[in-house]
Amino acid sequence: MDGRNGYFQLIIKDDGTYLKIFAPDFGCQPVTFDEINKYLSDIRLFDYDKAEVSKALVSLIDVIEIKITPAVMSIQDECLKIKISEDRMVAVGRFYAPSTGGKLMTKDDIIQTLTQANVKYGVEELTILGFLKDRKYCTDYQLAHGKAPVQGHDAEITYHFKTDLSQKPKTNEDGSVDFHNLDTISHVQKDDLLATLLPADHGTPGVDVCGNVIRPNKVINKILRHGNNIRLSEDGLQMFSDVDGHVTLTDDRVFVSDSYNIPADVGASTGDIDYNGNVIVKGNVITGFSVKAKGDIEVYGVVEGAYLEAGGQIILRRGMQGMNKGILKANSNIVSKFIENATVYAGGYVQTESVMHSNVSAKGDIVVGGRRGFVSGGKLVSRTMISVKTAGSDMGNTTHLEVGIDPVMADELKEIEKELTKLNEDKTKLIQALNLLRKKLSTGTAINDEIREYVKQLTNMNIEIETKLKDNKTRYNNLRVQMDNNTSGMVKVQDTVHAGTKIVISNVVYIVKDKVIHSRFIRDGADIKIVPY
Repeated sequence: MDGRNGYFQLIIKDDGTYLKIFAPDFGCQPVTFDEINKYLSDIRLFDYDKAEVSKALVSLIDVIEIKITPAVMSIQDECLKIKISEDRMVAVGRFYAPSTGGKLMTKDDIIQTLTQANVKYGVEELTILGFLKDRKYCTDYQLAHGKAPVQGHDAEITYHFKTDLSQKPKTNEDGSVDFHNLDTISHVQKDDLLATLLPADHGTPGVDVCGNVIRPNKVINKILRHGNNIRLSEDGLQMFSDVDGHVTLTDDRVFVSDSYNIPADVGASTGDIDYNGNVIVKGNVITGFSVKAKGDIEVYGVVEGAYLEAGGQIILRRGMQGMNKGILKANSNIVSKFIENATVYAGGYVQTESVMHSNVSAKGDIVVGGRRGFVSGGKLVSRTMISVKTAGSDMGNTTHLEVGIDPVMADELKEIEKELTKLNEDKTKLIQALNLLRKKLSTGTAINDEIREYVKQLTNMNIEIETKLKDNKTRYNNLRVQMDNNTSGMVKVQDTVHAGTKIVISNVVYIVKDKVIHSRFIRDGADIKIVPY
């Protein structure tokens, strides 16, 4: 601080008490009536000539001395008023001059005042010494500063194998699935590195000026969770496979298995299968039996009216003849040669060459292709897309195809639209306020501190609104691009859709009345539109 703010001093005389007011140096702050009044109230001087003080402040040029009361006040020593910020990270002090005959504060006096104000940490002694060397009154001094906490970070796990199983199997030239090269299982060799853990950093606590400990934000701690056939390094930061086999990630836990191979049928000779890994069945799965696996299930034969549940994928090289009681349930994808009289649930996509009289539900695409590629009877439901060669039949079997957009994305888009509308309304009001202010200033209205503060507030509000508008528009445009580029909400028919087939897109229903060929069914406003394939 090069210059001095304006300040005041009590002058005690025999005929009463006087107030001596000093003007500020150029560019510094003048003393205010409120500050004088607060000081006088603190020393219990309530009855004084307020009008004379106000008049003196207005007419002040250099130094002025006025009588404010005939009462002779007691001598006032130099004093310090402490203000602690709301977050208790800063203690600011303002010193007030002693009256005539009053004592000056020492370093110990200042420290004691800080202690009485509950300031216990971060006292800036250099600032105190600076004041004692060059006393400036009615001026803010930062007398203590807290130590902010150092924030840490969550633990992070990096997996060194394929965890995204959304990649679809390869297809042959005739459109059939290439079961020999599925490339959808993560193979591992003994001693392969499976995962690496970056430990959580809990940060360092801080302290406020009152001596309270400030804890850093809580972080999420993680460990490398795993099943059998896996070992960790001594420090627990690396995970390795102990066997050759397959690796899967289920509920943040890594499983490695050398697979449970069943050389024949799953039936009376094996009983039900419940395995903590992958299961490979070389034969059939007989009606009434079940196969459950934390990993993938692969069946080389036919699945009858059985129950199959996988934490990963289900791959049926021949298919399923469910007999109206067979169920397939997978957290990931389901690939089957055919699906008949069965119920199917997939957390990923479903790919098959035919579906008959079955209920098939998938979070991802449902693709019915290959040589036959037909759907007859039953219901197919996908969040994204259904692609078939032929849907329905001339036999009058009811076939139901339903698709729709991701509801989470749609809800977010609606919320952003509401926010953009509100922000644009706020911006319009802000522009109106600025125009009104310009009109007022054009009439010659003086620019005082109140107007300056108002302009500052309007400017800050405008910056905040523009930032929010930009961020929301960016997110909105990104969502629109994702939705516009997404094939979800579409039914694709390579060959024929027979009359009577029911198509639903995002709750809009369309009943096919006449045979339709080589077409796509898409949502067009409140209708479903048929476009060329």
